[in-house]
Amino acid sequence: MKKEYDFSKGIRGKFYNPDAILNIPIYLEPEVKEFIEALASKKQVNMQELVNSIIKNNIQLYHNLI
Repeated sequence: MKKEYDFSKGIRGKFYNPDAILNIPIYLEPEVKEFIEALASKKQVNMQELVNSIIKNNIQLYHNLI
């Protein structure tokens, strides 16, 4: 790594996109992943769909408690 870098020709905000949607990776513990994989296979849905469904149901339960 250099001691100094020349940013004099740099353009501020060149790659900034305020409307960008970021997908955040979620890392499951091995036993949780195995359970979700088995359940998704049994229900014939993909893991992402199943996990989103589970989380949405928990959000709804939470809102019903408030």
